Amino acid sequence: MTITRTDLAELAVFAAVARHQSFSKAALELGVSASALSHSLKGLESRLGVRLLNRSTRAVVPTDAGQRLLQQLVPTLTQLEGALDELTRHSDEPVGRLKICAPRGAIDEVLAPVLIDYLVRYPRVQVEVVEQELMPRLIEDGYDAAIFYGDLLPKEMIAIPLGPLQRYLVVGSPAYLARRGTPQHPAELVQHDCIGYRLTPHHHYRWAFAADGKLLEIEVSGPLTTSTPALYLGAAEAGLGLAYCLEEEVRQQLASGSLVSVLTSWSPTFAGFCLFYPSRHQLGHGLRALIDMLKAHHQPPQLLSGIHQLIK
Repeated sequence: MTITRTDLAELAVFAAVARHQSFSKAALELGVSASALSHSLKGLESRLGVRLLNRSTRAVVPTDAGQRLLQQLVPTLTQLEGALDELTRHSDEPVGRLKICAPRGAIDEVLAPVLIDYLVRYPRVQVEVVEQELMPRLIEDGYDAAIFYGDLLPKEMIAIPLGPLQRYLVVGSPAYLARRGTPQHPAELVQHDCIGYRLTPHHHYRWAFAADGKLLEIEVSGPLTTSTPALYLGAAEAGLGLAYCLEEEVRQQLASGSLVSVLTSWSPTFAGFCLFYPSRHQLGHGLRALIDMLKAHHQPPQLLSGIHQLIK
C-alpha cells in the first residue's frame, strides 16, 4: 500500500484522537474543528476497511485494531517530530554539499588557508574542490561557485573580491628579446610570437593593456596556447615567445633574470581572485558561511570598479 500525504495527515489525526480519547481535546491540540477530525477519521476507516475507534457520547476508545495501529504509529510519529525539531534547531547551521572549482593558484592562495577551519567549524557540510585552470560553466557543470580572476567575470555572475589587485605583465627571455627586439607599444605584439592563454575551451584570451585611462586589447598568436602557468612560463623562459601573466607568478624569474618585463608602462592592474556564483541562485547557508570566512581572512583593501559586490 502506497502512503499518501492524506494518509499521513489522517494517521496523525487518529493518533491525536486516540491518545486524548476525545475529539474536542484533539481538535484543540491540532488547531482544527472536532467535526473536521471526525470527517477525517471516517475517511481513513473507509479506505482501510477497518474500524479504528468506538465512539459514544461519553468517550472515544480505540478498537483492538486501532490499539494495535496506535502502538506502532506512536514511535514513528515521535521519530518524525524529533527529526523536524532537529531540522528546526539547525535551520541556520550550514549543511549539505558544496562543489567549488578553482585553478591551483586560487586553491593555494585563497581557499586552502580557510577551508580546513571551515570544515572543522561546520562538520555537516561536505565540500568538493575541483582543480581546473579553465573557467567552468557553473550551472551546467554542477558547481556552486568558482574562484577565478576578477577580470574574467562571466555574465549573470556575482563576484566577491578575495584579494588585492593584481598586475599583469608581458615577459620574455633575454635571448628572445635580443633576437626579436623589445616591443615599445602593444600594437607591435602582432609582429611577435606570443604564448596564448585559453580562458575556456571556446575563448582565446586577448591581452589587455591600459595607459592614460585607455584600455587596449590585442589578439595575439604564437607557437603555444595553454591555461597552465608552468607551460606558458616555461615556454617564455625557453625563448619561444612572450607570455602574459600575473606579476606574482613571475616574481622569481624576474629576480633571477630568466625573464624580463616589457611594456611596463602599459601593464594593467585588474581584480585579483574573486569567488563567483550564479546571480539567480539563492545563496545557501553553506556558501554564505564560506564567503564570510574568506572575506574575513583575506580582507581585500579595495574593490575594482566594475566588479559588483552584492553581499555586504
